Amino acid sequence: MSAGPLPWVNTATPLGRRNPTMKLAVLFVVSFALLFVFDPLTPALLYPLALAAVLIWGRPSPRMLLLAHIPFLGFALGMLMINAITRPGEELFTVLGLQASVEGVTLGASLALRTFVLGVLSIGFVFSTDAVALTDSLHQQARLGPRLCHAILAGYQMLQDMPGTWQTIRQAQSVRAPAPAPGVRRPGIREFGHAAFSLLVVSLRRGERMAQSMESRGLGLAPRTVWKPIRVERADWIMAFGVLTVLVVVLGLGVTGGWIRGYSALWG
Repeated sequence: MSAGPLPWVNTATPLGRRNPTMKLAVLFVVSFALLFVFDPLTPALLYPLALAAVLIWGRPSPRMLLLAHIPFLGFALGMLMINAITRPGEELFTVLGLQASVEGVTLGASLALRTFVLGVLSIGFVFSTDAVALTDSLHQQARLGPRLCHAILAGYQMLQDMPGTWQTIRQAQSVRAPAPAPGVRRPGIREFGHAAFSLLVVSLRRGERMAQSMESRGLGLAPRTVWKPIRVERADWIMAFGVLTVLVVVLGLGVTGGWIRGYSALWG
């Protein structure tokens, strides 16, 4: 089973050379810490710092980085709008009979900016981490069993293959479909639904074949050796210390300045 890096995965950068498990652990710690933050200023300070770090040390293509923000943009706008119109409080403005409150906009902006912070860190992790190195590192540093690691690798590869599979399905649909005449509508939601269902079926069949292949090879029946050991180096600890130091400093500034808010913002 091949799991080569995709074109946008660059493991030759300073961020790409860092230990995958260490990067995943740092991402988890930052995500956990931000679960208790509900003011917009703290994530607003963290986002440009995270974006600059990913651009400098991950060196992704600016275009790919921008496109990767699109899913997080949709989720962030949804969080902002839902909280703005559903939370009671002082009226800020009214549009189409929907009243937006100051408290709702503040909380929604906090959740939206938090989405961007975690999103750009996740993008940096995905763009700098090879799937094989990730599973090897999880096996060696996180002590995960070979069955679970190879299952993660198989799932990771399927996710990597999905864009290409989707493009193949859409091209096949366009070949079978007659050329649209002038004034005839282009493919709509129904056609995309058919393509999504085809992608689901293809993914399920591919997953079944992978499971049968791993089972036929006796995966997990005997101890496995490691071909390329992955170690935690001093640079990995420096990376983790630097990221967590920045997080602690920003949170400390929020506590000192009095702008940081916790779960009380949900009921205040």
